[in-house]
Amino acid sequence: MLRYLTGRLLRAVLTIFLVITFAFFVLHLSGDPAMMILSADAPPESVKAFRAAWGLDRPLWIQYLAYVWNALHGDLGNSMRDGRPAVQLVLERVPATLAITVPAFLLKLVIGIPAGIYAALHRNSAADRLTMMVSVAGFTVPSFVLALVLVLVFSVQLGWLPSAGSDRPTSAILPIVTLGIAGAAILARFTRSAMLEVLGQPYIRAASAKGLQWRTVVVRHALPNAAIPTTTIVGFMVGTLIAGAVVVESVFAWPGIGRLLVSSVSNRDLAVVQVILLLVAATMVTANIVVDVVYGWLDPRLRRGGARGR
Repeated sequence: MLRYLTGRLLRAVLTIFLVITFAFFVLHLSGDPAMMILSADAPPESVKAFRAAWGLDRPLWIQYLAYVWNALHGDLGNSMRDGRPAVQLVLERVPATLAITVPAFLLKLVIGIPAGIYAALHRNSAADRLTMMVSVAGFTVPSFVLALVLVLVFSVQLGWLPSAGSDRPTSAILPIVTLGIAGAAILARFTRSAMLEVLGQPYIRAASAKGLQWRTVVVRHALPNAAIPTTTIVGFMVGTLIAGAVVVESVFAWPGIGRLLVSSVSNRDLAVVQVILLLVAATMVTANIVVDVVYGWLDPRLRRGGARGR
């Protein structure tokens, strides 16, 4: 197990390095930050001075080596917009993003997993069909469409909740619900599929044949085995807590990382975009490592070295 996790850590570091490299070259080749930050009719001397001040006049490979060297020493650059460290700008937005993504994640778990289990245990019933119908609808409707519908109903027509901003505690309700519905729908579908697959296994029938109560069979045998594939989806959702809020934060004008990413890409604020992408990549690989550890706890074969063959 230790050898397996060591390999995963090395791959995580390689993944983050590749993300940094890819983001650097794509951002630097997508447009001139000087023309985006300065006005289009700025004097050529001002544009030249801006490029020299930020090192944009040097060859791209030299800029890349300088960025990697500085990043290894903890310097991820400053914002071209206001000159402050990019890490500081991003960290200021983290609490706002977590304020809606963490409750939305808990909402996904509370709704999606029980709904999927109930649908599997009542297969082909009216409740099962209703649950899957709602799940398909929640999964297929784009988040921005759902957000606009919620605003139209609860803000415009009923006037119960604010439609945008973060000045009131109730402002977070619609973003949380928007993020939670789609994730709960995905969890319900995957949990149902995992449970149905486990319930059809011979050891479930053998446990029932031994005279065990059905509730005991479900709790002791079905749920732990169905939790293994479900853990993968949960881990993916944890990894996308930050990246998954980009659209919702833009619709609701929520001052989080997602909205900062959109504005930074538009302004070609390279250092800020790179820090956000680095944070997203680090969150994803960390979530994957945690999922691997949970696998080892759920499946004893991994602790005995089964992961090596996998």
